Amino acid sequence: MEKYDLLPELLIREGTIEESNLFRPVMQPDEVLVAPHAADYYNRLTNLALSPAEIRKTGFPLSSALILREKLIMSGTVMTATEALKYGVSFNIAGGTHHAFSDRGEGFCLLNDIGIAAQHLLDNGLAQQVLVIDLDVHQGNGTAEMFGQEPRVFTFSMHGANSYPLQKEKSDYDIPLPDGTDDGHYLQTLNLNLPRLLDKVQPDFVFYQCGVDILSTDKLGRMQVSREGCAKRDQIVLELCHRHKIPVAGSLGGGYSAYINDILEAHANTFRLAAGLWF
Repeated sequence: MEKYDLLPELLIREGTIEESNLFRPVMQPDEVLVAPHAADYYNRLTNLALSPAEIRKTGFPLSSALILREKLIMSGTVMTATEALKYGVSFNIAGGTHHAFSDRGEGFCLLNDIGIAAQHLLDNGLAQQVLVIDLDVHQGNGTAEMFGQEPRVFTFSMHGANSYPLQKEKSDYDIPLPDGTDDGHYLQTLNLNLPRLLDKVQPDFVFYQCGVDILSTDKLGRMQVSREGCAKRDQIVLELCHRHKIPVAGSLGGGYSAYINDILEAHANTFRLAAGLWF
């Protein structure tokens, strides 16, 4: 997507980050990328052996180039998590592939980057209790399924009740919001629930799915959240993590406004807020 190139350019130009703050993903080994997925699915996917029905479900024509791209995005979120452990916060400008299940892909998601990175932290003793905060307008159905039987990962999704997917999974905690939800309702709901969740879950690591498809300008979302409201959402999440000294790894997720500037500014606000808190 266009934003992948434009966003870092904007952040460097305005002085929010420096070139040295950027990193390129180093390909992780297959054993890291397959870890939370069914081995049979991963092997068939990476060998281009999915059935036509499975391919249609993903929304992408399957190719070697696509698999390489997906593996690099997944590797980027693994590295984002390890960078967050060092610096307190880090973001993958791509990522947010929360519709990928353990055994299948859908909704333009083939592998689940948050799932892979969370499993990597757990497997290597780098985290004991993970909280996934998914505030994309679409439910994180794949992540919910992937960790449905894993008590060390608590999945929280606040999403549009009538947005994709039509058939929702059961996260550890779901908040479906009605069409037309505005700043006031959205922020009040988040403010009421997120501090309680942190107290309940006691995470030592947070993955934040910070899609900007909650914007009123988004072509696929059904909400009426302003750019200022979206920034306030990020402020609530990031300030809580900073105050509790919880490392946070962000995946940017969705954003489908008609004008690219709406997407860029909303995503840039996330970085600006994080820079102001941690650096």
